[in-house]
Amino acid sequence: MENVYMMGNGAIALGALAAGVNLVAGYPGTPSSEIIETIAKYPKEGRHIEWSVNEKSAMEVAASAAYAGARSLVTMKQVGLNVASDPLMSLAYVGVKGGMVIVSADDPGPISSQTEQDTRRFAEFARIPVFDPTSPEEAFTMIQEAFIYSEKYKTPVLFRPTTRICHAYADIAAPDEIKAHAYEGFVKDSKKWVIFPRLSYANHAMIETRNVEIGDDFSASGFNEVSGSSECKKAVFTGGVSFAYAKEALADHPEIKLCKIGTPYPLPEKFVLKALQGVEEVMVLEELSPYIEEKLLMLCGKHQLKVKIYGKLTGHVPASGENSYELSQQILGQFLGLTLADPVIDTTDAPQLPVRPPVLCAGCPHRASFYAVKQAMKGKKSYFCGDIGCYTLGNAMPLDMCDTCLCMGAGVTMAQGFHWVDPGMEGAAFAFIGDSTFFASGITGVVNAVYNEANVVICILDNSTTAMTGHQPHPGTGRNMMGDIVEKVSIENILKGIGLNFVKTVDPLHMEETVATVREAAAKKGVKAIIFKSPCIAIVKSNKKASISEKCIQCGKCIREIGCPAIVKIDGKVTIDSNLCTGCNLCGQICPVEAIRVNE
Repeated sequence: MENVYMMGNGAIALGALAAGVNLVAGYPGTPSSEIIETIAKYPKEGRHIEWSVNEKSAMEVAASAAYAGARSLVTMKQVGLNVASDPLMSLAYVGVKGGMVIVSADDPGPISSQTEQDTRRFAEFARIPVFDPTSPEEAFTMIQEAFIYSEKYKTPVLFRPTTRICHAYADIAAPDEIKAHAYEGFVKDSKKWVIFPRLSYANHAMIETRNVEIGDDFSASGFNEVSGSSECKKAVFTGGVSFAYAKEALADHPEIKLCKIGTPYPLPEKFVLKALQGVEEVMVLEELSPYIEEKLLMLCGKHQLKVKIYGKLTGHVPASGENSYELSQQILGQFLGLTLADPVIDTTDAPQLPVRPPVLCAGCPHRASFYAVKQAMKGKKSYFCGDIGCYTLGNAMPLDMCDTCLCMGAGVTMAQGFHWVDPGMEGAAFAFIGDSTFFASGITGVVNAVYNEANVVICILDNSTTAMTGHQPHPGTGRNMMGDIVEKVSIENILKGIGLNFVKTVDPLHMEETVATVREAAAKKGVKAIIFKSPCIAIVKSNKKASISEKCIQCGKCIREIGCPAIVKIDGKVTIDSNLCTGCNLCGQICPVEAIRVNE
């Protein structure tokens, strides 16, 4: 074996490869995106890898593979599990033959998500097991065990790394040989694979019985562990990355009872009851939901144990946000009545990190798209519905062009709602959506608009990539994760096929033409679409630079109206930072005295 220094997502990928995974499907979403990208770097013989159009599709593709006895992996982030919940809930009843592991990466904070959602809740809701790794090293071994459990109990299982696990780095002992799992193939049996109410009723009863058995099995799992003195009257229960923080904070106090829950559902009851012996007080240190805390309260009530449980529900642990080593140290120090030593870390030479709000990149074509719509609708009451992706940043000043942002694809349908409740508006109801998001969850909303005769303008911001999550391909890019060049799926043809009569494609960096097109669309009745097509500046590098001549009158319009980070004031003068400028010339097109020029 050779040690490889890699990200936690890489460790998860390598663990899945070591388990012989046959099919991998997912949808990009920080913090999980690198799992599939890592798997794709290894030989693909006996293995299919894909970015699916959304999480629901990924779940269903992987399910059929698992029906055939193949080992399948599905990747997404926590909000993506909402999209995939329909097949997941049914799949829990139908079951699988081959191992099926669903990686749903949680994002405490949240750092790059709409919500702080806890996948452990979904596991309990669906009645399927969940594994909760505490480090990249453990994630590597744990996901291999997850495939084994899935096959043993013929159920999909959830795997729940959090952001700090996904993005931490560690040395991973890579296997010498990676081979795809050998599987039987699909055996037709409609009584087993076709979900009917009678089958669901019988399987539900089986699931409840099975989960008790899994809980007993988990009680003997090495992923659940307890350390410290049996004489200790206080105990710390934890899981995930919080265990790493607690372990480090208590390094000088080996007598303190520290209990790690690596398999939160079904709860390893026998393990927990044994760990609670002689304990009078428990502090539960966990992120997101008070999941372990509630389980301990229920277990203590069930067995009438006189144990005081502290955590999120009692206000001893913050109800939201990430835990940290410093926070964990503070909480545990107060609980145990100890002064916990700080680790000695010399930060004198550490550079100061720049602080700036999230903003569209210099040269991002989305800035021009938003600005064009804003100019076209100036003075007219309009609604601007945003969506999930880079274009959410259109809400930032000075653009201020996102009135709403709910979830992926919602902008298309929310614009329709505004039309119906305010049909007499002077302007129009606009929906902004990216090209990847359009394929993932925008198409059905367009169909809804056509069917119900809404009056909306759908703005597809097509930058030819899935930019915010790391520039993954999608059906419109012409390549897939198997390395194949494939036929590009045309957004324009889809829209026309749905029934739109007004579909126009513009380059948003050609401002005059774009503004005119927006005005034309807004003036027409019905469902209209404008494809703002210009590549992401991060994938199409430019050597062009803009500069400001002596004609500049220091009016500040270029700063005041578009908010490009490449345009700054130095010593009271408007200046273009050549390190950031891409020469898009949006600023040059709005300059009232033509003081900005781009080199050719």
